[in-house]
Amino acid sequence: MTAPVVICNATLYHGDCLEVMAGLSDGSVDLTVTSPPYDNLRTYNGTLNDWTLEKWQAIIRELFRVTKQGGVVVWIVADATINGSETGTSFRQALHAMDCGFRLHDTMIWNKGGFSAVGALQTRYAPVFEYMFVWSKGKPKAFNPLKDRLNKQPGKALTGTIRNADGSLKPMSNQGKKRGTHGQRFNVWDMPAEMSSKNRLHPAPFPEALARDHILSWSNPGDVVLDPFLGSGTTGKMALLEGRRFIGIEREPKYFDIACRRIEGAQRQGRLIA
Repeated sequence: MTAPVVICNATLYHGDCLEVMAGLSDGSVDLTVTSPPYDNLRTYNGTLNDWTLEKWQAIIRELFRVTKQGGVVVWIVADATINGSETGTSFRQALHAMDCGFRLHDTMIWNKGGFSAVGALQTRYAPVFEYMFVWSKGKPKAFNPLKDRLNKQPGKALTGTIRNADGSLKPMSNQGKKRGTHGQRFNVWDMPAEMSSKNRLHPAPFPEALARDHILSWSNPGDVVLDPFLGSGTTGKMALLEGRRFIGIEREPKYFDIACRRIEGAQRQGRLIA
C-alpha cells in the first residue's frame, strides 16, 4: 500500500481494502456505498483469485467496526450461476452481516430494466435486477427519503385501513390528508445500467444516479462516505458533488488512476465543504 492521494475532501488509497481498513478508526464512517465482486462474474484483470468466503467475511467484519453507530452500509450485489444454480452468495453475505451485528434494515432492488449479466438464457429468464442490501449499525441516524414518485391521483384525500396483528383493521393515521403531486419512492429503483462498453471506464460500473441517491438518502452533508471497492470512482465522485467527505480504496492500478481523475474533476465542480 502506497501513501494515500488526498484530493480536497477525498482520501484515496491504492491497496487492498482489508489492509487499508485496518488502519481506519473505529466508528469513523457514516455511510458505505459499494459493490463488491460478484462471485466470478468479472475477472478484473485476473485479480480475484483471493475473493473467497473468508475474504468477504473479514471485509464485512471490518465494515461493522469502522461504521459509526447509526451508520449504514449499502451493499450492491448479485450472484453467479454455476452448474445451473445461483450461488446464493449475496444471501450469505447479508446473513453474515447480521451475525456481525448489523441490522438488515432493507432489502432493496436495483431494476436495470435490461439484460446485462454474464451467462446464457437457454434455461431461465433474463436477470434484470441486483440486490441492494441496506445494513445499519443500530437505527439509521440519517434517512432523507426521496419523494419523486408521481402519484396517480394528486389532490385526492387518502383513505384506507391498516391491519393489526390480531387481524382487525384500523384507519390509516393520515386519513383524509390530500395526496401531493409526488410520493415517497419505493424500495425498487428503476435505473438503466451502463450498457455501452465504449463509454464504460470499468467492467461493472453502477450508474452515478444510483450512488447519488443512496448518498442523499442515508447521509447528511459533511458525513464521511466510504467505498472499499472504489473501481472507477463513481461513489467518490457523487459523494463530493453532494458535499460529503470520502474515503476510497482500490487495488487495481488502472482503475485507481481513473478514479483519481474523476474525483479530482468532481472536486473542481462539486458542492465542497469547509
